[in-house]
Amino acid sequence: MSFALLFSGQGTQHPAMLPWLADDALVRAMCARLGIDDWRHALAKPEWAERNDNAQTLLTGLALAAWGQLAPLLAPPAAVAGYSVGELAAFSAAGVIDATTAAALAPQRAEAMDRCAAHAPGGLLAVSGVSEQKLEQLRVEAGLELAIRNGNASVILGGPIAALNDAERMAAALGAQCTRLRVNVASHTPWMREAAESFSRTLAQVPFDAPGVVLFSNAGDRIRDARSARIALAAQIARTVRWDECMDNIHARQVRCVLEVGPGQALSRMWNQRFPTVPARACDDFRSAAAIAAWLNSHADP
Repeated sequence: MSFALLFSGQGTQHPAMLPWLADDALVRAMCARLGIDDWRHALAKPEWAERNDNAQTLLTGLALAAWGQLAPLLAPPAAVAGYSVGELAAFSAAGVIDATTAAALAPQRAEAMDRCAAHAPGGLLAVSGVSEQKLEQLRVEAGLELAIRNGNASVILGGPIAALNDAERMAAALGAQCTRLRVNVASHTPWMREAAESFSRTLAQVPFDAPGVVLFSNAGDRIRDARSARIALAAQIARTVRWDECMDNIHARQVRCVLEVGPGQALSRMWNQRFPTVPARACDDFRSAAAIAAWLNSHADP
């Protein structure tokens, strides 16, 4: 079997996500960290679900639990990557940090970002449907930065609230599709530089190992050793997520299929649009861990 793992970011979390996930020690520890009894019940409250600290802590904990329950049923992945906060779970799945450490780092990452956002409130805006040239013109005129690049004509812009409001009006005039993301920080832009520096100091105290499988980073291409892993995990907070490059790098490994771990199907949908001959599915598509394993095994090498 040759498959890749993609770990989702925040913004599409919902109460019915990961319907097959068992209530294990990682899930219980996550709930204790969040001060809740039932994470699905908590996610039903939009004001709770959209808080940056809640979302990052919850999504990291659930992704770690999901992979922990799937891994015994599967061979090791051929490549791993995570989208935004999904990198914490991805680095754990690749053997760089253990699951307990990754889960503990999530609220610290969120706290650093929230402190930064308190001085410069911001957010993110997904824009698509117009040329790359018009997207860049929109970005410059609105005073935003490129937060995430999913493709040449599909990006996420980040910056202050007023600039995002201006960008929405400009995008409508250009005939672009735009959606304000359910986040309240300008992730992956220079407005988060202080957060990246703070998280870097936190990571300096954390033991890191070299990846045990091929690992690609949002900010640092392939991660080959502990030092580059530590640098990349902090740097991506304030740098553009080059997700299109992550997908291209994984595709070059000639994987036979791709599994998205997390809420929704955003990453698997992007993959299928970019590489229609290599199927991708999301954990949210299945009703059991056994069904996920069966699908992955159906694409095993002959």
